[in-house]
Amino acid sequence: MFIDEMAHFVRERIPERVVHARGAGAFGFFEVTHDITKYCKAKVFEFIGKRTPVAVRFSTTTGESGTSDVVRDPRGFAVKFYTEEGNWDIAGNNTPIFFIRDPILFPSLSHAQKRNPQTHRKDPNMLWDFLSLRPETLHEVTHLFSDKGIPDGFRHMNGYSNHAFKLVNCRGEVVYAKFNYQTNQGEKTLSKEAVKKLAATNPDYAIKDLEEAISRGDFPSWTLSIQVMTLEQAKKLPYNPFDITKVWYHEEFPEIPVGKFTLNRNPVNYFAEVEQIAFSPHNLVPGIEPSPDKILHGRMFAYADAQRYRLGVNFTQIPVNAPKCMAANVERDGLMAMGDNQGNAPNYYPNSFGGPQDKREFVETPFCIYGDVDRHNDSKEDNVSQVRRFYREELTEDERQRLCENIAESLCQAQLFIQKRAVKNFTEVHPDYGYRVMAELDKLGAAKQEQAPQVPQEHQAPILQKVNLH
Repeated sequence: MFIDEMAHFVRERIPERVVHARGAGAFGFFEVTHDITKYCKAKVFEFIGKRTPVAVRFSTTTGESGTSDVVRDPRGFAVKFYTEEGNWDIAGNNTPIFFIRDPILFPSLSHAQKRNPQTHRKDPNMLWDFLSLRPETLHEVTHLFSDKGIPDGFRHMNGYSNHAFKLVNCRGEVVYAKFNYQTNQGEKTLSKEAVKKLAATNPDYAIKDLEEAISRGDFPSWTLSIQVMTLEQAKKLPYNPFDITKVWYHEEFPEIPVGKFTLNRNPVNYFAEVEQIAFSPHNLVPGIEPSPDKILHGRMFAYADAQRYRLGVNFTQIPVNAPKCMAANVERDGLMAMGDNQGNAPNYYPNSFGGPQDKREFVETPFCIYGDVDRHNDSKEDNVSQVRRFYREELTEDERQRLCENIAESLCQAQLFIQKRAVKNFTEVHPDYGYRVMAELDKLGAAKQEQAPQVPQEHQAPILQKVNLH
């Protein structure tokens, strides 16, 4: 008995997620409220009133599983639809854009936000060095340090697929689409004062809030909509529609309502149903296919591979990950193969004995590509126009001021040459942006740091003067 108990005890932990380690989960259903079959043949959208079981996991991004819920950090918002054609996952975030457009930068983005390999402490030099060297991060940084940066729990935040996908209808016609979900509880965020109080008294604030709301019958819900872009529109856009550092503006691509998902059940066991739940953008169903988005293609490999490391090669057989329809593949055996291991069904392809074959409805639609396959230097991309519009038109005067104060409080901890490079980037978005950040840094005394390295001329920001936004 003792040996069994101890042997199990020292093996209880599995590797936590490299990112999105801290999270909460809940279960419920998705109900179709509007007909979009002219765009998509997926059976999940088959008719108005159709219901499909869903699981949702909310998370912070960079912290470990024991960190606080109230950090300034993008929130993961992952939805698993248990459809009759297999599982469909949207592994999205609470912001409509992301930091980078090149998947090879994923590990570096994560490392820069985590712990210094020497000191094992969070290091503002690492964070701001990376961000200031990659100006495409400006859009996400501006969202993150604005009032939107710390949601009031998980129930009061919106969600976005970030990526565009191909939607295919029953006639084989194709459009591109993004999936957005708007909270029906109203979007709310936390002030800096509230964050300080909650961090000290209730670091599990968001997890507790979600659990208690569902327990008392106050079931949170979100309205799912799509933005649709035709292939011709995609060709004519002045920017790459598959660059997830950019948004699709609603006046050009209005939201089309689809349905609503409601969460009405808390997990019975956190480890079984939340820690072991596995999402991947490669989990798609007929009618929903990948777009040419390079980040999406990188995530389609990386997410599933991460789960094979965390949970084992048969992670899709864990009950919370298992599809509600019968599996039809040639994958057998391996650690933790569950159930009957697909019995005596053939484990090779092609075969003559009823095993999985090519079915027309599961074949992806072709698409045309052109140009050279090469490492692309994106340094000439427009990284500021959409950020400038967000700064000038979507933020109020008070919100702009708080944004710059929040940035300065973090940036002031980095070395002086990094501060100046970051200010230069903000200035390129709008001179007022750079001026305000510089002014807040001066207030914090950041410009008086001792032993700062000499700044090369090309890194130095110009002398700034306050300017009119318009």
